[in-house]
Amino acid sequence: MQRLLNDIKNDTYKPVYLLYGDEAYLRVQYKNKLKDALTTPDDSMNYSYYQGKNINVGEVIDLSETMPFLADRRVIILENTGFAKDGNDALADYISGGIADTSVIILVETSVDKRCRLYKAIDKAGMVVSFDTQNDDTLKKWILGRLKKENKQITARTLDVFLETVGTDMYTISTELEKLISYTMGRNVIAEEDIAAVCTVTLQNRVFDMISRIGLKQSSEVLRMYRELLGMKESPFGILALIERQFNYILQIGDLLDKGLNAAKIAPKVGLSPYVTGKYIAQVKKFTYGEVINILEACASTDHAVKKGDIDAETGVELLITNISR
Repeated sequence: MQRLLNDIKNDTYKPVYLLYGDEAYLRVQYKNKLKDALTTPDDSMNYSYYQGKNINVGEVIDLSETMPFLADRRVIILENTGFAKDGNDALADYISGGIADTSVIILVETSVDKRCRLYKAIDKAGMVVSFDTQNDDTLKKWILGRLKKENKQITARTLDVFLETVGTDMYTISTELEKLISYTMGRNVIAEEDIAAVCTVTLQNRVFDMISRIGLKQSSEVLRMYRELLGMKESPFGILALIERQFNYILQIGDLLDKGLNAAKIAPKVGLSPYVTGKYIAQVKKFTYGEVINILEACASTDHAVKKGDIDAETGVELLITNISR
């Protein structure tokens, strides 16, 4: 990211950029930074935007070879085309042969295949920038920076609670921060009670609560929570994946506890904050090692049965959670 900012600062640009990764907030932010630096708001003659998979690459190449009108550069953005994952030989050949000196092409994608010719051509001729999900430390610095601008304060524990509640997606974090800032108008300190009052709980947190009920053998409550998630249009596959993921955490953390490690030492080993690790440690106490293994095997069997078509996903997950919460 810093290399991209340096290009903007120095007003020296590569002929082609590829911005990709799971973090949509950053992809869009840096796409707009490049666009704003390379174009002027009222110049529709020298800026072109293409989106989706049905793009005429020949038209894009012809446009790139056309001299800009009363401007230094022609800027072309290609977004969500799939070219950097599925490949596009025509565009790869054009980039390898040399883009016109007066053009800059920007590709914006979620995922890529680093083996495809187009990716390699862009990497050689221009710049590839990855925007992955940010780790907790980076997100916390960003959040604290946002709050400082609003003269708001938050404790380390409350910040952990906030991230655990809303997740790590930066668009979601930004929206939930705005809600918190508005809700605490007239106060400088954001408290845990404020988060509980206005922030939307993530699917991951809801599934975590389901697992607590599974540990307490509250089958009817677990089913109620599951059907509530379905009513919110959550995917059964997504719920199954999170159940399996969270029981994997329980297994790993239980093993590390048996080795004598505490929460502070376990947290970096499993990639979680100490606060979240503490919550998992409480979950570990609800299950025996054998129960966790059996649940993980049941998750794998359900996943296999659904993918084979032996049972539909919604029914398969319902049977799973019924069986493991008895």
